[in-house]
Amino acid sequence: MSRRLKQICCGSAVAMAASVLLLCIVLLTLTSTSVSGFNAEDVDWESLETPPDDRHWFGTDLVGRDLFTRIAEGGRLSLSIALLATGISVLIGVPYGAIAGYIGGRTDQLMMRLVDTLYALPFVLVVILIVVVVGRNTWALFAGLGAVYWLDIARIVRGQTLRIRNANFILAARALGATTPWIVFRHILPNVAGPALVYATLTVPGIILAESFLSFLGLGVQEPDASWGVLIADGTTTMESAPWTLLFPATFLAITVWSLNLLGDRLRDAYDPARVRA
Repeated sequence: MSRRLKQICCGSAVAMAASVLLLCIVLLTLTSTSVSGFNAEDVDWESLETPPDDRHWFGTDLVGRDLFTRIAEGGRLSLSIALLATGISVLIGVPYGAIAGYIGGRTDQLMMRLVDTLYALPFVLVVILIVVVVGRNTWALFAGLGAVYWLDIARIVRGQTLRIRNANFILAARALGATTPWIVFRHILPNVAGPALVYATLTVPGIILAESFLSFLGLGVQEPDASWGVLIADGTTTMESAPWTLLFPATFLAITVWSLNLLGDRLRDAYDPARVRA
């Protein structure tokens, strides 16, 4: 383990606790069926909307499905959506921002005006348009979230590129006859990877919340699939008679978002130039 990774994960007791909690949640999403003994769609007809007990640790929902297993399965889908959508945003935003910042001039202005135009569109409207065109499925949700969140990464990478575009090693590459694509992908991108990685880490919890919000509104994941947003939406309809159906998925969502935000902050501190020099 590198010194910087140790600084991120072990720099404080709180960061260590967040890392352990996040690791436990990830392991839970991968081993839920073997741990609980139930599948997400198994119906226990003798335990309809029952509170937590020794058989169903988190209770059951309205139709008798084990809530522990459904929360774990929902977490797997929510985390998958967040990671894949973040990957899409990085693949689009990082090269886009690097090219705009390095070329500069009118090209930079045109590229960033496109970003400003997309910023002006409401988030929900963009997702609705994608769902209308592509259809209501999980892959459309990946595309919708990735198509929105790459804008911030592009701006950050562009700002970092403007800072280093006239550095000595870039000028030397130009003097040696290096082409623009070579300079961008060989010299610019490696030097802006740190800030881009930090922002990507902070993007993951934002996408998890966005997916939960869209699923809560009925625009995201739909039954029979389950995500934390779907489970929270179901829990709000039965919270008076079965409060555990809302409490447990909301708690898992809050813990995961808190842990990811905290680790993202630690990663930002680790890549802060002032701290690194110190």
